[in-house]
Amino acid sequence: MTKLRFEYEYEEEYIKNSRGVELFACRWVPSSSPRALVFLCHGYAMECSSFMRECGIRLASAGYAVFGMDYEGHGRSKGARCYIKKFSNIVNDCYDYYTFISAQEEYKEKGRFLYGESMGGAVALLLHKKDPSFWNGALLVAPMCKISEKVKPHPVVINLLTRVEDIIPKWKIVPTKDVIDSAFKDPVKREEIRNNKLIYQDKPRLKTALEMLRTSMDLEETLHEITLPFFVLHGEADIVTDPEISKALFEKASTRDKTIKLYPGMWHGLTSGEPDANVDLVFADMVNWLDVRTGDSASLTVTPIQEDRTSNVIKVVSNNGKEKSKRPQQGSSSLLCGLNGGGGRRLVHRSSM
Repeated sequence: MTKLRFEYEYEEEYIKNSRGVELFACRWVPSSSPRALVFLCHGYAMECSSFMRECGIRLASAGYAVFGMDYEGHGRSKGARCYIKKFSNIVNDCYDYYTFISAQEEYKEKGRFLYGESMGGAVALLLHKKDPSFWNGALLVAPMCKISEKVKPHPVVINLLTRVEDIIPKWKIVPTKDVIDSAFKDPVKREEIRNNKLIYQDKPRLKTALEMLRTSMDLEETLHEITLPFFVLHGEADIVTDPEISKALFEKASTRDKTIKLYPGMWHGLTSGEPDANVDLVFADMVNWLDVRTGDSASLTVTPIQEDRTSNVIKVVSNNGKEKSKRPQQGSSSLLCGLNGGGGRRLVHRSSM
């Protein structure tokens, strides 16, 4: 049986965070009232408008309003490229903007779900810990929530790096393998990602690497505090984040509503780097998980919004245009094209799946 596909609109805007930094935000919104809201937390070095476009389109086509924001220093947001001074800054920026969205009149009664990929999985879990009752669930794709014993640095190394992090915080001195080669299986998609100029592809900065390390180690110690419903998905052949990490999350989390699925032979980039058939399977699993939890609105408890939650977001540039999806013809192939709009706006269209 073919599921109904929704028409959607793609919109962009810029906001200022509580530190005065201009951040890029985008959304894929169904033309009709959405089943629920999904908030994207992208991975390290990644961005939302291009890299996570597939995710936005797939979920919006399934009836969900999807919102993304490039972290400070990532994608089209301002700030030193891929420099994470404090991991809590990322979490707080996402919290401020996503609660701001949730408080809008047309959305305040809708369920709220987090979507985190890789490092974004850590962001999503920390958002939950910041306000445990606010979110209705999370989709966690190859999440970074524990350091694999295979790659955990020796304490002596961590101590040495910590001593100089405030002296040379932005230095790109952390050795690393080419993550793109290791994460994305499909060679054509891999090259498309490599050619995305919004994705940071240099060595990690010293403080950035230490902030990610500390965050992972802190999460590892507190996995039992996770209480929200979640679905963790991981490729069994992933060598970027160890599938054992997702197993540990599933086993230690306190929530009763938890699901895990490991995909044999799949790599790290489940939604963006696998052959089309694999990507279809992953998204079908995610949409089904969301559909089950949003099918009965009476059973979905939505925490009321408090006024003070929206005080840290200042809108800089409102949406100055929209791009609507077209209802696909049966059997038609997907079409992807980029259009450069005026005023620095980038309009993207892709037919519904």
